[in-house]
Amino acid sequence: MNNLNKNILLGTAIGDALGLPVQFLDRDVIAKNPVITMVGHGQFDVPAGTWSDDSSLSLCLAESLCNGYDLNDIANNFIKWMFEGYWTPFNKAFDIGNTTYSAIVNLRNGISPHLAGMDREKDNGNGSLMRILPLVPYILKMKEEEKFRIIKEVSSLTHRHPRSILACIALCEFAIRYINLQSIENAYQAMQQIILQLLKREIFIEEEVPFKRLVDLSYKEFKTIELKDIRSSGYVIDTLEASLWCIFNTTNYKDAVLKAVNLGHDTDTVGAITGGLAGIIYGYDTIPSEWIDILARKDDIIKLGEKLDSIYGGVEEQSF
Repeated sequence: MNNLNKNILLGTAIGDALGLPVQFLDRDVIAKNPVITMVGHGQFDVPAGTWSDDSSLSLCLAESLCNGYDLNDIANNFIKWMFEGYWTPFNKAFDIGNTTYSAIVNLRNGISPHLAGMDREKDNGNGSLMRILPLVPYILKMKEEEKFRIIKEVSSLTHRHPRSILACIALCEFAIRYINLQSIENAYQAMQQIILQLLKREIFIEEEVPFKRLVDLSYKEFKTIELKDIRSSGYVIDTLEASLWCIFNTTNYKDAVLKAVNLGHDTDTVGAITGGLAGIIYGYDTIPSEWIDILARKDDIIKLGEKLDSIYGGVEEQSF
């Protein structure tokens, strides 16, 4: 796991870039001409290998972590991304979700990073879930309460509702438990136990229904959910479930991300999160080289991943 940061950043950006050209298209429409490789143009008329806000904000977070954890610095990177095109493929931000936009305007206007994010129930899009995985190497060896606090703070920069926060914790915990246990099934079971414990806390007490399928279904049951019952919308629960389902039903990076983007709808985000997880599980060196070759700013992404790996590398497996 010495390349953990590189695995996450390349995995995320590739999944994002695969999904971007078909974003918002219905599943049935994509099924007539499924995504089988990296293509360009499509919904945003951009070159093949272009990634979106999912990767930009992930890279903004990752870069900030090079100097340790500083919530204000992460917030400043987000502001620079939206208003100055920082960590974008071509120096201009695009495809910005409404909740993320409103929160970053709040940040620019001087509202505390702890309070800038939207916290209404209707604000539970996937905008913080899509960028949370770069936290994993940094928080990997921390005690639970410290991990939860940092995940909560980073999610709350844009998405402050308990549902979004808990979804971010669930995703990070699945990744952490996979790193430690080297088993997708065992990581899922460990994640379920974490969610069940947190649902008892006052902040999450009303989130039992949204997380019901994730905690009630066994690994085998969740894996065998029918395609028609997997939703790939921009709703945070749908995105989390869809990404895990793609991981459970594939055995390599390529198949995982192609399954994700061919689900339709919010394809760049489901692709990015699935890609980040698949990067952790299978490694960046299993990503088709032709995809990496045309990835926008690939050298910058690789350099950032390697820099972080030199700081937070040498991950040792833990037992629980």
